Amino acid sequence: MQSGNQTSVLHFILVGLHHPPHLGVPLFLAFLVIYILTVSGNGLIILTVLVDVRLHRPMYWFLCHLSFLDMTISSAIVPKMLAGFLLDSRAISFGGCVIQLFSFHFLGCTECFLYTLMAYDRFLAICKPLHYATIMTRSVCNYLAFGTWLGGTIHSLFQTSFIFRLPFCGPNRVDYFFCDIPAMLRLACADTTINELVTFVDIGFLALTCFMLILTSYGYIVAAILRIRSADGRLNAFSTCAAHLTVVIVYYVPCTFIYLRPGSQEPLDGVVAVFYTVITPLLNPIIYTLRNKEMKAALRRLGGLKEIQPH
Repeated sequence: MQSGNQTSVLHFILVGLHHPPHLGVPLFLAFLVIYILTVSGNGLIILTVLVDVRLHRPMYWFLCHLSFLDMTISSAIVPKMLAGFLLDSRAISFGGCVIQLFSFHFLGCTECFLYTLMAYDRFLAICKPLHYATIMTRSVCNYLAFGTWLGGTIHSLFQTSFIFRLPFCGPNRVDYFFCDIPAMLRLACADTTINELVTFVDIGFLALTCFMLILTSYGYIVAAILRIRSADGRLNAFSTCAAHLTVVIVYYVPCTFIYLRPGSQEPLDGVVAVFYTVITPLLNPIIYTLRNKEMKAALRRLGGLKEIQPH
């Protein structure tokens, strides 16, 4: 009987963000501008790092991965949201819902691991500068980056399969703007207590472990920076790390609010979800550009390609 129930729902209806009908077009235009800026901003960072040989270092290699993740996370969510605003196209197939949930958690978990890796990179660069070049070789960077993607894949496969093993026999209205774990659990035709517990433990353990590793890295980093005698040296070190730390806070606070309260149905959840799925991917390139002198200089050099060539 469970097998029959699982196939009884062939599609879901994404209710989306609750808004008056006359705001559909303005919201469509606003989110379209944000999406275009997100893709172009992160694409510009990737292009700048690839073109400017002075940025061919582990820190910026990982930044390219982060920018690519931000573009793809936004692309997994925003286009369907835009269709709902303008065309009132809110239906998503069962398979499409599975793919969207898997993609979002795959990319989001990979980004979580990547933030931890970037903190470790800064720890080595500032606390062990003499050994940094021998530790963070190109092959090591590639293996570490691959590990973040592999970890994200394993995590998302587990979460997605654990959610969609449940029977979905109606209703099919997802009170959210994309297929995500808390919203899908509310539609399951079975007891979801175990799923909620596993989601809480899995995502909570993952987020807490990564966040504690990041805090530990930055504890050592701050101690090392305070020992730098040069005021300019301290300022440059703090400036480089401040961008990453700001992005980490912007990422972790909304995610903690949503996933460590899986049973919540507060209207504020949708606003917070918009922040970390739409706004955060836009903020990352802005933060890294404004807080990083090397990135700003590289962007200025991008207008004159002759200055970028190695001498």
